[in-house]
Amino acid sequence: MSKTQKNSGNELRTKNSELNEAEINAVADLRERKKSRVRAPDIKLDVNEDTRRLTVGHKGKDPTAACALAMHELGTVDYRFLEGVMDQVATLGQQDSSVSETASNFVMSVVAGVKPQDEIEAMLAIQMGAVHQATMMMARRLNHVKTLPQQDSAERALNKLARTFTSQVETLKRYRSKADQTVRVERVEVKEGGQAIVGNVHNEGRSDDKK
Repeated sequence: MSKTQKNSGNELRTKNSELNEAEINAVADLRERKKSRVRAPDIKLDVNEDTRRLTVGHKGKDPTAACALAMHELGTVDYRFLEGVMDQVATLGQQDSSVSETASNFVMSVVAGVKPQDEIEAMLAIQMGAVHQATMMMARRLNHVKTLPQQDSAERALNKLARTFTSQVETLKRYRSKADQTVRVERVEVKEGGQAIVGNVHNEGRSDDKK
């Protein structure tokens, strides 16, 4: 454990004596990891009651700095992508005349966890966050059904969403694995006439009938 973690642990031990040693170390470790993590500020949503227009912003940061941090989190350098994505994520938190910043910020926390390297990965991460929210909504609905038709409907929707999420995770893995692929040359052998064979080359030896 680092010196900082030890100091944090001592503070916790003084203020929260009900924590055991493992819990104190866990909290101290969390503090250290948060210090080294770069994240965009939370999304702020405002709805104009007269025009019904939704305005998207960020909390607690200069707008220029907030946009830069959000672009870093999304793995993009294109402001057009940021603007479009923010509008799309914001609508996830819009509920009639009210808004839920928690819903939109949850999706962006999923993006931060995925750590996208480009726009494709960012879009996949956003979709994963949105699908997860829909999955949990259907799970809640399934727990409160009153009729068999309602149960069948909710169960089908829940299964489809769960499979979709799994498919998205696999798609992200495949997409990233393509970027990491390398070509490994095991052996290069030049035959008569200058023809090269690249790859695993097996020498079968000379046939007995060749003298």
